[in-house]
Amino acid sequence: MNNRGMLDLYVSLLPHLRPAEKINILQVFDNEEDLTGQTKEDMERFLGRRIENFWDIDKIRTQAEEIETVHRNRSINWVSWSEPEYPPLLREIYDPPAVIYYRGALPDPNKSLLGMVGTRRPSPEAANQAYTLAYGAGKAGLSVVSGLALGIDAMSHRGNLASGVPGYAVLGSGVDEIYPSSNRGLAKRILDCGGALLSEYPPGTRPAKWNFPARNRIIAALSRGVIIVEAPKKSGALITAAFALEQGKDIWVASCGLQEHQYSSLHDKIGTINLAGDGAEIIYTAGDVLEKWNIEFADNDDSGDMPAWDSIGMEMASSMADFLEINL
Repeated sequence: MNNRGMLDLYVSLLPHLRPAEKINILQVFDNEEDLTGQTKEDMERFLGRRIENFWDIDKIRTQAEEIETVHRNRSINWVSWSEPEYPPLLREIYDPPAVIYYRGALPDPNKSLLGMVGTRRPSPEAANQAYTLAYGAGKAGLSVVSGLALGIDAMSHRGNLASGVPGYAVLGSGVDEIYPSSNRGLAKRILDCGGALLSEYPPGTRPAKWNFPARNRIIAALSRGVIIVEAPKKSGALITAAFALEQGKDIWVASCGLQEHQYSSLHDKIGTINLAGDGAEIIYTAGDVLEKWNIEFADNDDSGDMPAWDSIGMEMASSMADFLEINL
């Protein structure tokens, strides 16, 4: 621990504050005593606004100590915005988390990550294309960052892992609370391959629906560009797309997200259709990304030595089983 003591961890746990306000505190305060000596009135003057419910600093201290115990006993790490190891692309956004908790190894800051997201209820064509795109990107050395959700997220993670590169999942819960539970095996594979599970939420935080939109800004921030594979009109993937556009990232729509097939209708793809109409580029193979990013690749065929179709079919069947487990 540095001479800041547990200040950074305390700040990350403060309720009723916006992420940008927490970063402001980290920039101005030097150690935990600076914070614990503040009154409610002091903090209101510092923030320039009222705080409806002031925090119990003793409770914050206890929670921080519990996290430190978890850190030592369960291999859950954390890195603060004030530390050089903090992911540099995440640091650049308007409202970065004060602290990122993680299991595994943080992404190499010198390597680009490809964001891939989409509906939890994909068409078979979209599930297949997500797997294929992620596999092709991985064979060129590109790791995928996604949200470990059912459907497109899971298929993107699986395809990328099959290529042998590390994978990265950003959670809307603590990194010790895998959601959905049916993706625990997938989370373990991500860790086993040298990747990481990341979250701005402390260990023990259960998934809550309001956590996921905030989670999506982190997926976009860590990525050099984002592929929206398939999305209906109301989809969390579109929130990720909005963050990516706001952050100036490359954004693509997968070709399957624009096409009607035997087992899908255009009604289920309105989100991706609208994105393409607004100017998002259409992606057909991973080669489209590699070409734009000037990354060497053998050809535009993503298949290469990709696992045989029966193996991919088993992955897709697993994805459907995940969906049925949650929704039946």
